[in-house]
Amino acid sequence: MVARLTRRLLLAQLLAVLLVAGAAVIWGHVPWPLAAPLGVAAVLLVRLTIIANNFFIAWRYRSETPSNHTLNWQQAAALFFYEFYASLWSSSYALPFKTFSKRAARHPSGLPVLLIHGYGGNSGYWHAMSKALVQANITHHAIDLEPMLTNIDNYVPAIHRAIETLCEESGSPRIIVLAHSMGGLATRAYMRDHGNARIAQLITLGTPHHGTGIANFGPGMNSRQMHWRGNATDGTPSAWLRKLEAGEDAVTRARIVSIYSHHDNIVSPQTSSHLDGARNIEYQGIGHVSLMLHPLIRARVLAEIRNASARSV
Repeated sequence: MVARLTRRLLLAQLLAVLLVAGAAVIWGHVPWPLAAPLGVAAVLLVRLTIIANNFFIAWRYRSETPSNHTLNWQQAAALFFYEFYASLWSSSYALPFKTFSKRAARHPSGLPVLLIHGYGGNSGYWHAMSKALVQANITHHAIDLEPMLTNIDNYVPAIHRAIETLCEESGSPRIIVLAHSMGGLATRAYMRDHGNARIAQLITLGTPHHGTGIANFGPGMNSRQMHWRGNATDGTPSAWLRKLEAGEDAVTRARIVSIYSHHDNIVSPQTSSHLDGARNIEYQGIGHVSLMLHPLIRARVLAEIRNASARSV
């Protein structure tokens, strides 16, 4: 469903390019070789504005950035434009054209991995990470969480089937789950309903464990379940998130590694990704979509997978 939707959005953007270029030729008397780039620039400007708006909303709900994670203006600019690039790459290439379900290593190394995307995504989000896993000889599967705007609890049966399938096909009794954003919450809901027996490690990337202010503006039941009301110090997570937290024990939390950025432009307050009882790994200067593409995060994820696999031997 998301793949079809993003393809249609790409088509709409192409039409917008042609309309702007045509208008420039007809009414502005701009030569076509110049009008076409003008149309592309207009569409890119709109998409740049959307990313800027995300950062603006995140700024309203932001948590205090620790002094050792502050950025200078060059780093802030690099953060913004890398997130813009990551969003373009993801929505215009990976999501519409690079979905997949299974990639088995010929000579598997370590535990198999299940990849679970976040809100509004699909398995294509993991395209670059999947290439790194292939190079590391790690068997991995991915799923698409659908319908796109349903209750997070409704994803649990699909996750359960995916985990059982991966265990059966790989011959491993336990797996590692790598989840981005909302996918981390859906996996925690799975662990609430089915326990920890199959999960050697849950690695979350930019998961709003306590909610995010930007979810107040998103459609869907799953977005409402990720609400954060109020400011960073006096705000409260949604009732669904509070209930999820209340149902977890120390054993469950000990299975979770939360990797997040103090400059996430979707999860805000950014400390919402800090989960008590889990192992929390903090970065700076990395945006929400960029968490999958950034080489520092990719290297850390591979290290966490290898370490979790070694502990399970």
